[in-house]
Amino acid sequence: MKKRLPFIIIGLLIVLLGFAFTTRDQSKRGESITAVGSTALQPLVEAAGEEFSKENPGIFVNVQGGGSGTGLSQIQSGAVSIGNSDVFAKEQKGIDETKLVDNRVAVVGITPILNKQNGIKNLTSQQLRDVFTGKVTNWKQVGGNDQRIVLVNRTQGSGTRMTFEKKALNGQRSKASQEQDSSGTARQIVATTPGAISYVSFAYVNDTVITPTLNGVKPTNKNVTTDNWKVWSYEHLYIQKGADAETKQFIKYVLSKHIQENLVPQLGYIPINQMKVERLV
Repeated sequence: MKKRLPFIIIGLLIVLLGFAFTTRDQSKRGESITAVGSTALQPLVEAAGEEFSKENPGIFVNVQGGGSGTGLSQIQSGAVSIGNSDVFAKEQKGIDETKLVDNRVAVVGITPILNKQNGIKNLTSQQLRDVFTGKVTNWKQVGGNDQRIVLVNRTQGSGTRMTFEKKALNGQRSKASQEQDSSGTARQIVATTPGAISYVSFAYVNDTVITPTLNGVKPTNKNVTTDNWKVWSYEHLYIQKGADAETKQFIKYVLSKHIQENLVPQLGYIPINQMKVERLV
């Protein structure tokens, strides 16, 4: 019995060591990177996240909307890994940009979208402002059909809304109207509601709605790169300065040549290096 005791002890040690290694291996499984915020940026982060997870088994990228304001507040509080935003952190009230790291991963154009029954294919900047501020209430007043205008806004805190009001409405606030928390929902309502108008990023445009020219300029990526189409914004992935290795790895992946040259344009975004102009705010 005494001779067998060392072997029993050695066996127990091997089992315990094996359990310890297994526990450590399992702790590496199911790690999650949570990105919250801009719905304009959501399609790109979701698609990049899926490819990243395939190349890095065990790391899951969870992407949620909520708007740029939510993304910035969540990343500042440390509640998420990444804050997705269409606006610079310094533009959002209550956000301390010095505590965050800004990663500009793409550019997105933003365009008005119209219901097909409105009878409008072109608007001037002034007409667009008059529509959204309530000075014009029927499409016939700007050359369209005799149809009451139905405004569909994004919620307060939406980066898309902030950019649209700043660049398309010349800083004026839109008239109070129904508000939607996602670009996809706004597009769906416009497509099915005669008289409706809203605004979305280029990535959400499809053949269910009309995108009018603005002052004769078409909403295209090419026109965004030269600033001929002025309603656009950078797409930011904000992280904390002490972000974990997995989050930094994902940011590096989104900025990689593979994603920037393939996925970014494929989804309707513009790679940063294609821009002929730069904005600081």
